[in-house]
Amino acid sequence: MTNRYETLDHYLSVCKLHKKEVSKLIRTVLENQTQIEPLAKSEKINLDNSLNLRGNNYFLEGIKLVDDDAFCLYHTLKINSWVVDLNLRFNKLSDDGAIWIAKLISENNTLKYLNLMCNDIGADGAEQISLSLQKNSSLVYLNLNGNKIGNKGGMCMAQMLQVNTTLQHLDIGETDLKIESLIALATILNYNRTLKSINVSRPVPQFQFANWMDEIAQHFANMLKVNKTLKQLVMKKFEMRDYGMHWICDKLLTNYHLLHLDLSCNRITRDGANDLAILLNRNNPLKILDLGYNRLEDEGAIILAEALAFANTNLQKLSIKSNNIGAKGLCALAEAMEQNSVLSNIYIWGNRFEEEKGCIAFKKLIDNSRLKQENTDVKPYVVDGKTYLSELTCDITMFYYWQPVHGDGVHNTLIEAF
Repeated sequence: MTNRYETLDHYLSVCKLHKKEVSKLIRTVLENQTQIEPLAKSEKINLDNSLNLRGNNYFLEGIKLVDDDAFCLYHTLKINSWVVDLNLRFNKLSDDGAIWIAKLISENNTLKYLNLMCNDIGADGAEQISLSLQKNSSLVYLNLNGNKIGNKGGMCMAQMLQVNTTLQHLDIGETDLKIESLIALATILNYNRTLKSINVSRPVPQFQFANWMDEIAQHFANMLKVNKTLKQLVMKKFEMRDYGMHWICDKLLTNYHLLHLDLSCNRITRDGANDLAILLNRNNPLKILDLGYNRLEDEGAIILAEALAFANTNLQKLSIKSNNIGAKGLCALAEAMEQNSVLSNIYIWGNRFEEEKGCIAFKKLIDNSRLKQENTDVKPYVVDGKTYLSELTCDITMFYYWQPVHGDGVHNTLIEAF
């Protein structure tokens, strides 16, 4: 099977042979994907080797895949050489369906990208998938975000990373990881030399352990000191405080490989910003930094602005959304952007815009074309001679959970989705 139409014929024969109901979602997508993704053909996007069976498809609302559909997909795709990218996010696949997905991973040698985000897969399903990945030599991207695989599932993923030498991107954020599995993952990454990106966001709080979040941060910091392949680390919603931030920044001083660091939704304050400024002053290779939803305030913003204005020439994208930053901090950041010609994207919505000075500072950046409108999440407007900022739907990780179906953003998000 080398194309969409042969795959459709085989899928229908599998359903007939095993007396399974034909999924309307699978059949419609295989029959004519240009009806499901209307701009795919007109914009000449290459979807030739992608099978997009996401359950939140706007054009097929309410249709989701279940475990029987996973059974049919396994029998359809196990010897298929056409599908390279399989998108199964936002469906209703449980541990039973994960067993068939695991078998598919074991037997299919062409599948490279697998998205299982926000299904109903638990620890047992994650165990089966991790066992199959120990034998697999083709898959480079796996997304299990939003599946409650728990501590056991996290430990299985850590064991898999000891053996697997092809997986490059692993997303197990929002999966109820605990301190044991997080420490195991950090320890394995001391030796793993293929993984380039990992998301371990929102572990289950372990309040029975004092300073549990800072202990985990210390393990990941020690890993960053020796790991030379990891490019992206996402540690959202860790309840990390300034002590954990200090450890990470200290170890990153000798790391010249990490490019994207996401520490949003933590408890970092101006003291943590001070450690980060030391890192930025050393002109670390970091290109993308997300500090949204922390507590930097004016003092922390001013400290970062000084480092960006006079020392750093690598950082390209910065998010400081909802950090309780007032006019002083916003003006300092705007002045830093005038000095720094490399920083192109900055996201500031959710801070304090009561004083007009901060709004005027960013209006000048946009009016002077120093800051492009598509590279920020605010838009200035004037009412009765007073300048205000309104919110735009724009962020570093813009289309992670959703994507538009109308407007200018459709073309770019289709490319990103596949």
